[in-house]
Amino acid sequence: MKLVLQRVKKASVSVDGSITGNIGPGLLILLGVHEQDTTETADFLVKKCSELRIFSDQNDKMNLSVKDIDGEALVVSQFTLLADCNKGRRPNFTSAANPEKGNQLYTYFVNRLREQIRRVETGVFGANMQVELINDGPVTLILEK
Repeated sequence: MKLVLQRVKKASVSVDGSITGNIGPGLLILLGVHEQDTTETADFLVKKCSELRIFSDQNDKMNLSVKDIDGEALVVSQFTLLADCNKGRRPNFTSAANPEKGNQLYTYFVNRLREQIRRVETGVFGANMQVELINDGPVTLILEK
């Protein structure tokens, strides 16, 4: 899995002009599923996302997790994170999981994250989505497992 994790003040995702998920302070997680990923991969990254200390404490030090601040999460599937752009001018997506496996692990990730974070919203797997956010910091991290 490859995740782009962004600390946000707020974020939302829309499909066909309708908001499917929106959050206040917390994490926007763009998630790409690799063909070799497993539930163990997802479990590792759920724990990492929920416990990563990237929010400021009272001394303005990145010392708190999304759980510590009672933050929220918005998870958006994005298979394009698995693009290989090394050859030619068109991205190659052969390392991305097929849609069935991708959706299964995306759903698994979201459900496990809901066990850790009080509010988790989502986009629509496989849909053309529009994402809006106010990045806080900005803090943007890439996680892979």
